[in-house]
This record gives sequence, structure tokens and C-alpha cells, in this order.
Amino acid sequence: MYAQQIEAYRTAQNTNENMSGRDIEAAALTRCALMLSACQNNWNAVGRDAHLSEALRNNQVVWSILQSELANDDNPLPIEVRNNLLTLSVFIDKRIIDVMASPAPEKLQILIDINLNLAAGLRGSGTE
Repeated sequence: MYAQQIEAYRTAQNTNENMSGRDIEAAALTRCALMLSACQNNWNAVGRDAHLSEALRNNQVVWSILQSELANDDNPLPIEVRNNLLTLSVFIDKRIIDVMASPAPEKLQILIDINLNLAAGLRGSGTE
């Protein structure tokens, strides 16, 4: 379903010297989505808790950086877009805490979807 985003991430990994800020953000979001997806797809695997913790922590770090950039007064995005993304980031924070408190594979899907859709938007492409 997200083959374009995954391929774009793989390409970005190999050619990161010419990446824009948006490309870097998109690659980071895609990487987090892939980590979360791997946890979801291997839910009963040995070591799941460690992998899940790492995936959630990485996702939180990426979103914290985005929050910081969005809250910056010199951010070029329109204020309404910034506010909407900050509201979305609050949802992300709450979902991460929810998954940490009560892990379930289906709870990861919304995080995966949001990351991949935002990454696609940053790249200026659709989600399929």
C-alpha cells in the first residue's frame, strides 16, 4: 500500500547529500513508520518489547523535533497549518503513551498511517 513511500525512503538513504529539509523530515517519518510496522507485523516475536520501545522512542524524538520547528516563530508555514500539525502532534504523543501503557498491535496503525501520509505530503506525492 505504501510502496512509493518505502521506495522513496530507500532512495533517500542512498542519496542523502542532496536532501532538502523536507526530504529529511519525510525520510525520518518513513523510517519511524517502517519500524512501527515491523513491530506490528512481528508482534509475537521474541524481543518485541525492546523493538517496540525503540520504535516508539524514535517516533517520539522525530515528532518532538517537528513540534519544536512548528513552534518556532520564524517557521514559514501558515499559522493555521502549524497549529493543525501541533494538534496532530499532541494526538501522536497521547497515542505513544497509550501504546506504552497498554501495548496492542492495532494501536500502531494510526501512527504508521499518519507518519506515511505526512511523509508523502512533504514529498508532494499521494499515499498510494
